[in-house]
Amino acid sequence: EDGINHEAEQFAYITRKPLADKKLEGEVLDLVAECEKVKQVRRGSNEVTKAINRNMAEFIVIAADTVPVEIVLHLPLLCEDKGVPFVWVRGRDALGKACGLPRPVTSCAVL
Repeated sequence: EDGINHEAEQFAYITRKPLADKKLEGEVLDLVAECEKVKQVRRGSNEVTKAINRNMAEFIVIAADTVPVEIVLHLPLLCEDKGVPFVWVRGRDALGKACGLPRPVTSCAVL
């Protein structure tokens, strides 16, 4: 069980690769939190898209429980085109907390 409600989105989970395991997810979120302290993080789908297009992003973190998932489905394609590594994590809430916000975050870019 990967912690995602697959019944709500019958086939969308197929696109959520690579999904970080719990250890990697913890390390990624810790790294995002450290980068946030020095203002090297862009949050949200629009800001992440801009960071990728401007060749500013070092890597991208995408929340797998984003609803609707179409909000972030363009990001893996964009990352592959630009050669930017990306990973899916399980929760928007945990990603938001790592980004220093009290609300959920769908995606973030580390600069």
